[in-house]
Amino acid sequence: MIPRYSRPEMVAIWEPQTRFRIWFEIEAHATDKLAELGVVPKEAAATIWAKARDATFDVARIDEIERVTKHDVIAFLTHLAEIVGPEARFVHQGMTSSDVLDTTLSVQLARATDILIADVDALLAAIKRRAFEHKLTPTIGRSHGIHAEPVTFGLKLAQAYAEFDRCRARLVAARAEIATCAISGAVGTFANIDPQVEEYVAEKMGLTPEPVSTQVIPRDRHAMFFATLGVVASSVERLATEIRHLQRTEVYEAEEYFSPGQKGSSAMPHKRNPVLTENLTGLARLVRGMVTPALENVALWHERDISHSSVERMIGPDATVTLDFALARLTGVVDKLLIYPQNMRKNLDKLGGLHNSQRVLLALTQAGASREDSYSMVQRNAMRTWEHGEDFLTNLKADKDVTAKLSVAQLEAMFDEGYHFKHVDTIFRRVFGEA
Repeated sequence: MIPRYSRPEMVAIWEPQTRFRIWFEIEAHATDKLAELGVVPKEAAATIWAKARDATFDVARIDEIERVTKHDVIAFLTHLAEIVGPEARFVHQGMTSSDVLDTTLSVQLARATDILIADVDALLAAIKRRAFEHKLTPTIGRSHGIHAEPVTFGLKLAQAYAEFDRCRARLVAARAEIATCAISGAVGTFANIDPQVEEYVAEKMGLTPEPVSTQVIPRDRHAMFFATLGVVASSVERLATEIRHLQRTEVYEAEEYFSPGQKGSSAMPHKRNPVLTENLTGLARLVRGMVTPALENVALWHERDISHSSVERMIGPDATVTLDFALARLTGVVDKLLIYPQNMRKNLDKLGGLHNSQRVLLALTQAGASREDSYSMVQRNAMRTWEHGEDFLTNLKADKDVTAKLSVAQLEAMFDEGYHFKHVDTIFRRVFGEA
């Protein structure tokens, strides 16, 4: 994590003080249940809360202890004993380090996902507003980067809305899958701790008990979580790439907002570059780059090893912080996106009406020509239009084979632009609902 691509709320989830606070809560809740079960004195459980509930843990002191113990959980428990006193001996009864570490990671990832879902909600609102604003703004659709048939800019944004709506659903599912608790002791058998403790801690921490955890929570859950973040990042990149293409000088149908005083180039004062969406493309690559290590974490040795630990200490914060920043940045880009309908119209008319070729093709087949002959007639007039910059309709009217099947009036009717937009309302209802 670096401040340039970080937002405070998400960063706070991963700060040491937050992590130690979660560690304490897990240990204290477990001790409460152990006291209820008669394993430890109730007075000790109450003292632990009383002395450490509002404590600020000394991160430097914990680090100092860890330099000797070479074990982070033991270092924390030692520091906790310095705060609590003799009653601290009842903390961590029957538990193992992974119970604390894995359950804490679940809490952090669940909290991070709540922020990401809120980010997507804000992005969806921005996309929806701009989609309705340009619901019927005509623009040329492109396949392979080449003019195809007309769409509307609102439809482009409706597609993005539907995609991020799916992203939201994936995040909700990922949160549910990752939010599990393991308080099962060494190798996960509950030999030294009652399963009721796990159920109690899970309830208190907003998690669900892991059905079988060996000594760690199974990492297929984490693999799916980070894979989901990778998919969301790819959707960020898809929309960012679309905007980058539309901002190209030769296209110039949309553009990132260029603020007063902003500079595009140290050498060329005229430049207005798509720096935000290029940045989003790079950030998406970073998030996706963290998916493969998460997948490789699934295969651990027997009941536990720690080959996954160093990976997760990095990708947990980095992936969530980076994606949070990217979603917020994309929301700002969409919200302030400069859209140029006049340039869309100019590009739409650039090829002399060639975007109507399919409709003429279909009309010829319906008029009795074979599909092969119809295609040949339309294509030769289209190629003449391409190569000489002529008007497609004019060329069709001059083609005797075409006019033998279709009247001039019928041909002219094939060039009605509204034909392409007759189902826009239907698509919008599918995406946004009846409202």
